[in-house]
Amino acid sequence: MEPSLDESSQQEEGLPLIPHKTPAAGTSKLQAAQTNHPFLKGLLKILGPGLITGASDDDPSGIGTYTAAGASLGYSTLWTALLTFPLMTVVQYLCAKVGMVSGRGLAGVLKQHYAPWVLYPAIFGLVIANTINAGADLGAIAAALNLLIPLPIPLFIVPVTLLLLALQIWGSYRLIAQIFRWLTLTLFAYVATVFLAHPNGWAVLRGTFLPSVRWDSTFVTTLVAILGTTISPYLFFWQSNQEVEEKISQGRTHLWQRKGATKKELRFASWDVTIGMFVSNLVMYCIILATATTLFQANKHNIQTATDAAQALRPLAGNFASILLAAGLIGSGCLAVPVLTGSAAYALSEAFGWKHGLEKRAGRAKQFYTIIIGIMLVSIGMNFVGINPIAALFWTAVINGMLTPPLLALLMLIVNNRTVMGKHVNGLWLNIIGWLTTLLMFIAAIALVLMLGRS
Repeated sequence: MEPSLDESSQQEEGLPLIPHKTPAAGTSKLQAAQTNHPFLKGLLKILGPGLITGASDDDPSGIGTYTAAGASLGYSTLWTALLTFPLMTVVQYLCAKVGMVSGRGLAGVLKQHYAPWVLYPAIFGLVIANTINAGADLGAIAAALNLLIPLPIPLFIVPVTLLLLALQIWGSYRLIAQIFRWLTLTLFAYVATVFLAHPNGWAVLRGTFLPSVRWDSTFVTTLVAILGTTISPYLFFWQSNQEVEEKISQGRTHLWQRKGATKKELRFASWDVTIGMFVSNLVMYCIILATATTLFQANKHNIQTATDAAQALRPLAGNFASILLAAGLIGSGCLAVPVLTGSAAYALSEAFGWKHGLEKRAGRAKQFYTIIIGIMLVSIGMNFVGINPIAALFWTAVINGMLTPPLLALLMLIVNNRTVMGKHVNGLWLNIIGWLTTLLMFIAAIALVLMLGRS
């Protein structure tokens, strides 16, 4: 019998043949890598973990950051979308490659190859930051629903939380992945608002292609916030673990079955990540552009959240723009909260060697789902005990700002470690961009510390 395309590509790569059942789950990315689809059809099939990760980066707290940037600084930060796009793309592709080649999530690789004092502080910091962020995002979803349905905000929080919990606990990985992929479409509501805002074309071009930097506290704080929002630790863990879930969904349930990746699988992963990061940065760009055109021009500079923007846009860009922003906020929040809780559960479970994965039933991964439930319960509580969401997100940014640079340094060491990556260690350009990103995030962390020292 002739070998399948998958078997042929494995033989070509010098990898052992991997027995697995016909795939019945996932996002079709690995299946697409094993077949000869026409380009466009194949391209649509490969969109999976990378697209979901990119979309989840535009969570309500991120949207609030971009809104504040546009409202307070106008078009002058548009160029940051061009800066962060290649940085995010390389970082998330490296995370995807780690998961695909090692067969483990990032925390599992860190546990196997690095000392506990490196692993556990990073994991616990991640869990704390993700919990705070999830609580703030739940509040943002409820506030956005309030803009569409005029009921008290607290009434929305528990039903939304239960709905998201039910999806994670009882939904299969296939269902969750497909729902998340469709939820990314809600982000295009922010793209649509640009056409309602009627921006100044020449000012937009200057802000996009002629970077301007001011060394005042407002500009530096906003720049650090944008970098911290776009390159966040929870995305690293989520991306690597979703690549593992994709393989498990194909029946590769044992580690030895998941190890290794063909050149075509890695190439498809790079397309998936690139498109996902492009969508993420396009949404970021459009939010800054729309709020700069409307709120900044109307001297409404003190906008701190995405819901503030949705309310403020009503008299400026019309009620439809406000509805679009609210709908995008709901969709982005419903996508981001499970990613935040899930990435924390993946990291903590791998660190302690517990069974984990959205593909597993709750009874077979009790600790994994207990973490998700625990984070959601704390997140609900945050919205009923009077914690200021702006202050909460500030401390989330501080924790993430301290975690990101060392995690990026560890990621760069991992992807250059032949024990982990075999022949798939980094090439020259990936190393250049990866280490430049790491250096930039260290500089951003130092700037954050200096600003904290002055406040």
